[in-house]
Amino acid sequence: MMEGYIFIGLFFLVACFISCVMLILPVFIAPSSHERHKGDSYECGFDKLSSTGERFNVRFYLVGILFIVFDLEIIFLFPWAVTARELGPTAFVSVVVFLAILTVGFVYEFISGALDWR
Repeated sequence: MMEGYIFIGLFFLVACFISCVMLILPVFIAPSSHERHKGDSYECGFDKLSSTGERFNVRFYLVGILFIVFDLEIIFLFPWAVTARELGPTAFVSVVVFLAILTVGFVYEFISGALDWR
């Protein structure tokens, strides 16, 4: 009965070993330098244009969330596209309904002004 768990334990030990190596190895490979500008928000040499504590516009987050939502919904179409011929007309109708709902949601967001960047 325990023979089945040997590989799981071995996998866990190898994962722990690799994780510890990845945590410790950078200390020896890349020595850290504590320069004056190391803690700045930009290390590229340009002066900061504004405070680092400046708040972002809420529309930035809204557009980001909308992108993720619509992008994830489009990802659901890939499995259907691969197996479209085997699924038949019922699956085609369900995908058309799915795309119609997706289009209605996108048109609503566009009309309500959620995608306007002002």
